[in-house]
Amino acid sequence: MPFLHTPTPFTMDKLAPFHHSPPLLQNHKPKPIRTHSPPSLSVALTTTSSLETTPRPTHVPDLGSLNGFTADSSTLDSVKAMHAQMIKKGNKWNSDSMAKHLITSYLELGDCKSAAVVFFVGFARNYVMWNNFLEEFKSFGGDPSEVLEVFKELHCEGVVFDSRVISVVLKICASVMNLWLGLEVHASLIKRGFELDVHVRCALMNFYGRCWCVESANQVFHEPRNLDDLLWNEAILVNLKNERFVKALELFREMQFLTGKVNATTVLKILQACSKKGALNEGKQIHGYVLKLAMELNLSICNSLIIMYSRNGKIKLASRVFDSMKDHSLSSWNSIISSYTTLGYLNDAWNLFCKMERSGTKPDIITWNSILSGNAIVSSYKEVLIILRRMQAAGFRPNPRSITSVLQAVIEPGLLNFGKEIHAYVIRNGLDYDAYVGTSLLDMYVKNDCLTSSQAIFDNMKNKNIVAWNSLISGYSFKGHFDHAKRLLNRMKEEGIKPDLITWNSLVAGYSMRGHTKEALALIHDIKISGLTPNVVSWTALISGCSQNGNYSESIEAFVQMQEEGIMPNSATISSLLRTYGGLSLLQKGKEIHCLSIRKGFIEDLYVATALIDTYSKSGDLESAHKVFRSAEKTLASWNCMIMGFAINGCGREVIALLDGMQRAGILPDAITFTALLSGCKNSGLVEEGWKCFDMMSNDYGIKPTIEHYSCMADLLGRAGYLDEAWDFIQTMPLKPDASVWGAMLGSCRIHGNIEFAEIAAKELFKLEPYNSANYVLMLSLYAMSNRWEDVDRIKDLMDTRGIKPRQVWSWIQIDQRVHLFSAGGIPHQDEGEIYYELYQLVSELKKFGYLPDVNCVYQNIDEEEKVKMLLSHTEKLAITYGLIKTTSGAPIRVIKNTRICSDCHTAAKLISLVRSREIFLRDGVRFHHFKAGKCSCNDYW
Repeated sequence: MPFLHTPTPFTMDKLAPFHHSPPLLQNHKPKPIRTHSPPSLSVALTTTSSLETTPRPTHVPDLGSLNGFTADSSTLDSVKAMHAQMIKKGNKWNSDSMAKHLITSYLELGDCKSAAVVFFVGFARNYVMWNNFLEEFKSFGGDPSEVLEVFKELHCEGVVFDSRVISVVLKICASVMNLWLGLEVHASLIKRGFELDVHVRCALMNFYGRCWCVESANQVFHEPRNLDDLLWNEAILVNLKNERFVKALELFREMQFLTGKVNATTVLKILQACSKKGALNEGKQIHGYVLKLAMELNLSICNSLIIMYSRNGKIKLASRVFDSMKDHSLSSWNSIISSYTTLGYLNDAWNLFCKMERSGTKPDIITWNSILSGNAIVSSYKEVLIILRRMQAAGFRPNPRSITSVLQAVIEPGLLNFGKEIHAYVIRNGLDYDAYVGTSLLDMYVKNDCLTSSQAIFDNMKNKNIVAWNSLISGYSFKGHFDHAKRLLNRMKEEGIKPDLITWNSLVAGYSMRGHTKEALALIHDIKISGLTPNVVSWTALISGCSQNGNYSESIEAFVQMQEEGIMPNSATISSLLRTYGGLSLLQKGKEIHCLSIRKGFIEDLYVATALIDTYSKSGDLESAHKVFRSAEKTLASWNCMIMGFAINGCGREVIALLDGMQRAGILPDAITFTALLSGCKNSGLVEEGWKCFDMMSNDYGIKPTIEHYSCMADLLGRAGYLDEAWDFIQTMPLKPDASVWGAMLGSCRIHGNIEFAEIAAKELFKLEPYNSANYVLMLSLYAMSNRWEDVDRIKDLMDTRGIKPRQVWSWIQIDQRVHLFSAGGIPHQDEGEIYYELYQLVSELKKFGYLPDVNCVYQNIDEEEKVKMLLSHTEKLAITYGLIKTTSGAPIRVIKNTRICSDCHTAAKLISLVRSREIFLRDGVRFHHFKAGKCSCNDYW
């Protein structure tokens, strides 16, 4: 007997046999045990179910014609009288057909209890009959618990049941979660010394696995008896149902070692678990087993293999399985088409759709929904609506699944009106009853910033599932409406719905994205208090939110805490962490995460690959970025990331070349692509190419330029010296210029010393961004360059009046895993004396190569000698000098600066790279500069 894990201490021998409520039976004296149907049973107790698979009769069967019995069977009393006659006749009535008719009569007349009694004692039974009986019993409104009550009564009457009945009773106990009766049955069997056959043991394992714990089920399995194949299969299934995937595979391997045979149902369940768990290697092993035992002819197994491979991102292997199948069912076609659409291979999915029709297999609503859902993820809403019309033309009416897919396609900003049309369709066709449709509508309004409409839909939903609660809470959280989110959280608790990890994680993400890291960490603590355990998603939400908000140091701290908690990162964590390191240009850390990704298999993840490209690009290592790009599967996101990488590094020609490659690959550019293209053109002074890209947006791809695109064009024209054209462009653009447009104009004026346009741009910026110190500093610099010191004082007074302080300027360099910060006006570096000594020596060398300090970069009204001294204290010079001191000869120097590098430091850096034969990578607040052999990658265009 296995050890039984139960919530209260008791021993099996103290259990009353087969009864929930022993006190009700304390004075009951059981009758002598009988092994057959008791002929003296009351006529009030009878039934079995119709075992036919044909539709149940709509009238009471005529029993009067059976075996000479003539009685009216139209009323319950007449059927009971008939039953009494049959009992008196003894064995003459004991035929399956008579018992079936009698059972059906009782069920038709609503006496489910009597129907159960007839089936228990009426005739020989097998497992198929029992399953059919239970289905028939439930179809007439019978409660399976009633069958258990009849079982207990018959047991008290002295009826002894064989293993078939015991097995079915245990299965019913598991089905209705009758914990204690199942235990009593097991205890009674042990007390009677009943030999447990394979079917009873399987039923016990199923009962314990469902009602108690999988350990008890496994102990039943491991009892010292012969292990039949049926037992092995049941043990594997029980462990799979209880999410014990590793144990299930362990049993599977052990079974193979003992030459046991897994049946098709078990193989299906293991493959489904491999799909769910992302266990590709294990799935391949199961595939090998399928081929070994020639189970590949089983359509259900092949369909599961297709889904398993596609869920693991191996569409080619899924396609190979499909192509190897001799016959394709409708389910097979749907499996492979949904695999392609889920992974974004829409053209291939359409080709398969057409091939399916040519083969004579007609698509069903599932096929159409697969096509719809795939296009909803990656295509424009126009294409989704076209597919919807084709689906309707083919005679299929959209169901809730169709509507949720269409709603997913219109969640982009600017498509709210289309979403409202879908909403109207839902109401007209009565689909608003569906919880998923209601949740999708709510989510659509949330994504379109219509939280009022979302709240209205939520309040009118009759069946609010937890997804609806989570969607609205996340909407408020991501928009920064934390009071609303918390009120909704409290209301959720009051209505008896326990917040799950998704609820908490959305709050964590919202707070961290808004820069409220302390509050986000407090929520992690609240998760623990609620009885839940923060998972990898919780910590990743915190890490990602901090990274997106630019709080890179806090993002790294969160990752460290996550590791201390023993939580292993997933691909999403790695992607977020890479973007953090990219934001800080920590190249070495990025390389370490790259190695980790290779070891853990994350490198196959598209998001990780794209994040690696971004990290290497932002760290100035374009060679590594392009290497990852070439080896990775190329998506629109990876193309955009690589283009932007070249753009910020001033490689305009490479940017244009990438656009050509993208077009040849059949990837359509989007608005982000053109932002990256225009950025590349403006950073390289490619005016003609910039105009071509800008015109191409609307003319060739129908993309309406946004304010970002207009800002890039204004910046491109202004930097190139076409200030009049830039001014005309701003005046005629259809959108109202924002701070980014006027900021581009002001920056261009500073480069070319145009005070007239600069004052106009500054006036607008002072209204749009009255507290942005960068705009004031630019004007200070411009006036200082022109020796307009009265205007310099005026801007300073204006800043004082508004309480604006210049932004803290800093540069840093990483040496041996330690970051060294150099801050203007901050705490001096511990090696300051050594640094200035080396810098003075360095400047003397530079002067031999023609270096002249550019005193125009100092906007204080002081004499030139003092200005020269101030130039030496610029943080980027100090960081570069420290790098020269502390790094080995020939090693590249990487410096990060939070503001734009001045022209004097830019000239000095070029000459240092020449004099000391060092590559210098400097990332400032605008772009990257790669200094090598006296030249900069920006070609002095920044």
